[in-house]
Amino acid sequence: MGKPKFSRKKYETPSHPWQEDRINAENELVKKYGLKNKREVWKAQTHLRKYRGQARELLAKVTGGDIQSKKESDQLLLYLNRMNILPANSTLDDVLALETESILSRRLQTLIYLKGLANTPNQSRQLISHGHIAIGDRRVTVPGYMVEKNEEGEIGYTKDSPLNDIMHPARPRADFKSIPISREPKSKEIKDIKSEKPIEKQPKEEKPSSEKEIQKKEIPSEPIQKVEKPEDSSTKEDKKIIEQKKPVDEKPIIKDDESKKEEKSKIEIPKTQKDETKDKEPQKIEDKPKEDSKEKIEKNKNVVKKTDKEGED
Repeated sequence: MGKPKFSRKKYETPSHPWQEDRINAENELVKKYGLKNKREVWKAQTHLRKYRGQARELLAKVTGGDIQSKKESDQLLLYLNRMNILPANSTLDDVLALETESILSRRLQTLIYLKGLANTPNQSRQLISHGHIAIGDRRVTVPGYMVEKNEEGEIGYTKDSPLNDIMHPARPRADFKSIPISREPKSKEIKDIKSEKPIEKQPKEEKPSSEKEIQKKEIPSEPIQKVEKPEDSSTKEDKKIIEQKKPVDEKPIIKDDESKKEEKSKIEIPKTQKDETKDKEPQKIEDKPKEDSKEKIEKNKNVVKKTDKEGED
């Protein structure tokens, strides 16, 4: 049973404390619905887990033909229809397709914002906690109160609240329209959005900053013509000589064997000329510097002999 003073927890914490995807999803829900902390998200998840667990068990029993399971399944669907979580004529498969946002959207805080009684979800929470909101004649101070389908039309300000005055500054204007809290797109919708081609941006026309640039753009640019210099008479004569010297492309002439023999006979040198070429041998050039060196050596010897004779005398 537990102690009556300390009530049991009405929610279950996540299995792992550090999961990036889960933490980011919870932060988005807290901002969207103006929740106080993540504990309120965990409460909605426990309610959803309970409904889905019952539907999963009943599906297995209904297929076996159990009468009691049919009654329980009808009671579950009637309760969800009364809370406006599911429409009429829904099945147990629809219960398994529910999400946490379908339960958070039935809280009193979100319905006050959607009805236009508050400017933001955070302001609607403040009005509930300060006792300005009532369902019929009953004042409600719990922002997480789950509103039934029949009670939606009875939501309003309390009789004693100063917000009943239309000119109150905290009350939204008559033209105010609350933005509907849309659910997050599923994976298929996200893929369709990514598959769309991006819009091509047209290049902007740059405006010239000064008058000089405007004049440059207005004046059309004319093509530059090459000026040919007059050629002298000497250059013309040189060109004619070069053209005459250029080899003319002639077709190869096919020669017969007889024509080849005649050419060889013309090219052959007569024997007389060959003998003359043999007789004419290149004359050997004597080395003059060697003779000069010999003469110097002989002179030096004579000088030495004279000096020896003078010494003997």
